[in-house]
Amino acid sequence: MSDNPLVATFLIGLREGLEATLVVSILVAFLVKSERRNRLPWVALGVGVAVVLSVGFGALLTYTRTTLLADYRDRELFEAVTSVAAVVFVTWMVFWMRRAARSIGGELRQGLDRAIAVGPVAVTLFALLAVVREGLETALLFFAAVQGANDDTGPMLAIVAGILTSVVLGFLLYASAVRINLTKFFTWTGALLVLVAAGILKYGVHDFQEAGLLPGLNNLAFDITGTLDPNTWYAALLAGMFNITPAPSVLEVVAWLAYAVPVLVFFLMPARRAAAPAPSSDPATTPSATPVDSAAAPRNA
Repeated sequence: MSDNPLVATFLIGLREGLEATLVVSILVAFLVKSERRNRLPWVALGVGVAVVLSVGFGALLTYTRTTLLADYRDRELFEAVTSVAAVVFVTWMVFWMRRAARSIGGELRQGLDRAIAVGPVAVTLFALLAVVREGLETALLFFAAVQGANDDTGPMLAIVAGILTSVVLGFLLYASAVRINLTKFFTWTGALLVLVAAGILKYGVHDFQEAGLLPGLNNLAFDITGTLDPNTWYAALLAGMFNITPAPSVLEVVAWLAYAVPVLVFFLMPARRAAAPAPSSDPATTPSATPVDSAAAPRNA
């Protein structure tokens, strides 16, 4: 995506990591409040397997690009396809969280309760499936964001820092040590991720042009290299965060604007409030909401 996508990868780790952390916190809070602590190791096993699968998926993407694909055009095409896939996933994710956040806590508790009735393997699989989606999305977004980077060490440290920050925030929320407005958090990070996705799409279009599947590689929309020095910190920030470069092709600019403008408009429009689900009549299986539950339900994100 750029030479130095540190801010973008930190944001990806923070946003995706906090979503996964809130999911785990809701599961743990449910087991603790319903006095089923003996199931916690099975949940931990499922979460651990999800982490391993996510890291393995990221490693597979990197291995495919660097080792399996020897031809330059094949690598460019692979990077273009993964960029488009990443844009699809991030778009779906931000709108899904905007729509489903109010009900996710109840759905997780009900699903885990049913899994407990089946047995330990079902509990492990439920925790695995609840977390692995976030992990696979994180791996795909990270891979797409760091394509073209000269050094993978900085982006790797940035995404790890984002994930660790999200874990600390999730723990503090679970312990009620901090209160943050997650409605605003998910709104602002969602909007920033839309811009990151626009940059990833722009890079994907560039790769399609490099692979020879799209025309206009040398047909520049503008060239402000003399004004926006790529070696300056602010140019590096724009390129690393939103893939805004001083000499893009016409098709890259069209793709960036065609995605970013309408998606941001729809995302920032006030959401219709859905009717709250009726509370369960069985208090043993639906413990009272914790601070994590209420925090994970942005009302207008």
